Amino acid sequence: MHYFRVHPAQWRDRLRRLVDLGANTVDTYIAWNFHQPRERDVPDFAHWRDVARFLEIAHDEGLTAVVRPGPYICAEWANGGLPTWLTGRGIPLRCTDPRFLAPVATWFDELIPRLAPLQAGNGGPIVAVQVENEFGSYGDDPDYPAAMRDLLTERGITEALYTADGPMEAMVDAGALPGALMALNLGSRAADARAFHAARRPGEPFVCGEFWNGWFDHWGHPHHVRGAESAAETLAGLIADGGSVSVYMAHGGTNFGTWAGANDVDGELRPTVTSYDSDAAIAEDGTLTEKFFALREVFGRTEPVRSGSPRFVAPTSAPLRAGAPLVRWTGAAQPVTVPCATDALGIDSDLARFDADVRLPAGPVRLSLHDVRDRAHVWLDGCFLGSVDGAGSFDVERTGHTSRLTVFAEVAGRINYGHRTGEHKGLLGPVLVDGRRMVQRWACAPVPLDRLGESAPAATDDAEVDAPGPRFAHAELTLDEAADAHLSLPGSGRSLVWVNGFLLGRHWSIGPQQTLYVPAPLLRTGLNTVTLLEFERLGEQVLLGDHAVLGPQEEYIEEF
Repeated sequence: MHYFRVHPAQWRDRLRRLVDLGANTVDTYIAWNFHQPRERDVPDFAHWRDVARFLEIAHDEGLTAVVRPGPYICAEWANGGLPTWLTGRGIPLRCTDPRFLAPVATWFDELIPRLAPLQAGNGGPIVAVQVENEFGSYGDDPDYPAAMRDLLTERGITEALYTADGPMEAMVDAGALPGALMALNLGSRAADARAFHAARRPGEPFVCGEFWNGWFDHWGHPHHVRGAESAAETLAGLIADGGSVSVYMAHGGTNFGTWAGANDVDGELRPTVTSYDSDAAIAEDGTLTEKFFALREVFGRTEPVRSGSPRFVAPTSAPLRAGAPLVRWTGAAQPVTVPCATDALGIDSDLARFDADVRLPAGPVRLSLHDVRDRAHVWLDGCFLGSVDGAGSFDVERTGHTSRLTVFAEVAGRINYGHRTGEHKGLLGPVLVDGRRMVQRWACAPVPLDRLGESAPAATDDAEVDAPGPRFAHAELTLDEAADAHLSLPGSGRSLVWVNGFLLGRHWSIGPQQTLYVPAPLLRTGLNTVTLLEFERLGEQVLLGDHAVLGPQEEYIEEF
């Protein structure tokens, strides 16, 4: 269970559900970019980012803790947890290059002193700390895992250290460390993993660092599930004879905002959905599933289940009112030259505006965009031309004058695993007039998505309401009580969704996910506002319901 995927007002409830499952320990990553999205900022450890408070609550509930501070975490989290201001420099990642190690050391100077007092030796919950994360799947710098270990121990980590990799010779050769437990991550074939571990580390306790009892989803692909019986059978094999296991995920939670990662699948960018339900034993909204009771039986938990069913709002709806087109949004800009990577400018937002004054010849003109990461929405003199994925062109008719070209570059997802982790976003290729003349002088302004729900511009007239292209929209819902909800947008295409000013996440009609989970703490009795930034087509209403719709299912077991 990851603190950054669960609303802090629900931490205690979800931790109690872990205890009801039969867990004696909570395992969490720490996402560096969640705490320090901009280099100039002091790392934030308040409220939702108060990981020490999360661990203290776990301790209160009788749980010990395993902490995984990275700095790389994968986790289907944007950029694998690495800040864009770091990866935007174009430096080698996850190696002993000082340009990488020095910022990690500075980050650990802030983080580790907050964790060290919470170690079991000091009366706290932390009983183990992971060294990096699945490095054997990434690289082969033999000094890097040792360097990460030293950064931890030099700052006060004294509890058990472990590495975690797939049960393959090449992976543990690159990722394992002498003196640290060698945990294995897998989804099946427990007996084979045990035999492999015993051969590599005779006499060492068997630890499964991640047991994949479910799986995550990509937009446009099925919702992955795994049967309760299959998961329980593999779990029984992992904990036999005193084996230890981390159930990944026991409770998945939500990729709120734009924190969902993405994967490179044969060169194709596949963004991860907003839900991180992962077909976990404890569902995204806290519901105890069939798998919960199957795994609980394997764990031998016999005490009564204390956790009740979540409470949901009564189903309700409200009409969506079309608002201003996206092009009406303006912000403080800086001069740039395109091609331009936004992360190289220190821009962390997943949406950025580019403006240029360009001289166009009279007659037919072709404007072409090359290598946009990941989408571009284009206006000329305030008139919407269209949107492109990756690259595209537009034919326009001009009378020979200077025009204002506006491009919003949208990030679909930041890759979290493999060699493309940390890749640049923005207008990475040229914008050309008639295939030869480059538009070079631009102004660039990051769109502050975390605050946009409260400051989205309103339409000023009917022409703006009817204008084509990406636009804002609003709805107001009145609730008798604040409770959990599942939000749907029938008829809408692809949106960013805010609830009472909080960026809930991404919605996309291609699915599989059709509803977005709204935790009760985000809602209030009385009037609630929903704001959309709709990129494709605007539906007529917003619905709040009492159950999740995560899409057509596909049975999936990661074979390792």
